[in-house]
Amino acid sequence: MSDVQSTLLRNTRFRIWEPFFWVVPFVILALFPGQSFLINQMAIMALYAISLDLILGYTGIMSLGHAAFFGLGAYAAGLFCIHVSPDPIIGLVAGMVVAGIGGLIFSVTVLRGTHLTVVMVTLGVSLILYELANYLTGLTGGADGLQGVDMAPIFGIFQFKFDGITAAYYSLVVLLVFLFICRRLAHSPFGFSLKAIRDNRLRATAIGISAERRIILIYTIAGAIAGVAGAVQAQSMNFASLEVFSFEKSADVLLMVVIGGTAWVYGGFVGAIVFSGLHHILSDITPQYWTFWVGLFLVVLMRVGRDRLLRPWTWFRRETHG
Repeated sequence: MSDVQSTLLRNTRFRIWEPFFWVVPFVILALFPGQSFLINQMAIMALYAISLDLILGYTGIMSLGHAAFFGLGAYAAGLFCIHVSPDPIIGLVAGMVVAGIGGLIFSVTVLRGTHLTVVMVTLGVSLILYELANYLTGLTGGADGLQGVDMAPIFGIFQFKFDGITAAYYSLVVLLVFLFICRRLAHSPFGFSLKAIRDNRLRATAIGISAERRIILIYTIAGAIAGVAGAVQAQSMNFASLEVFSFEKSADVLLMVVIGGTAWVYGGFVGAIVFSGLHHILSDITPQYWTFWVGLFLVVLMRVGRDRLLRPWTWFRRETHG
């Protein structure tokens, strides 16, 4: 077996700490069912953040319009429920397919231009979809949102209830399924080729990697996974609003990826927990100024560094050279 094969196999093995991310959320939900809404939102945003990290952390494509795919998934799942079938699993697939097609179509916008051009184009796509959803009131409900998304029981057994516990378990299961898929993808030869493109696209092309094909594929996959997160949002909330296409939705998920760490599958997971937790706690303490404290946290995180933030005794240690 070659060294490359050995490295790939070693990277695909599960670490001893990984079950923590798989089991603990279910334990917390079982112990604190009253926090089901918060846990549900954390799971949805974690999946959303993981999808962004596939194109930002692994491929090096900066996006300020990732909400386009989140919103496509949310509205597709909602409309599918109202007009076709209320089955949540089929609706989830519908949201994933529609958002994936959106990712495929819009992937051509990120193949050319500078990083700044890509940022502006992705933001523009999200804003266009926002205005379309606002204009097509007969289809989307416009500013009032898409209402009447009443889901059937999952597998005909588990009914979505007002307490949100079923929705939280549903969101966690969907998150873990796609977390496993993204983990396998990131540690595959395809995932390593994405990192080569991120580091130097010209050099990757020179050694035979088809950069454009891989960018189109990963953008489609990331769009589809973001659509799954949006679909779960609409299904668990029985509602889809214009907010799913908003700039804030794109900015929040970018902050989550930055907080948790890029090019790490669990980074989006951690970032969503930290950001959502800070939002929940600080908005209760200071409802009008919670964004100030989140901003302060981000400044400290970027200034000090994620690793050193966990070891405050090293903040004032002088670096030695030589």
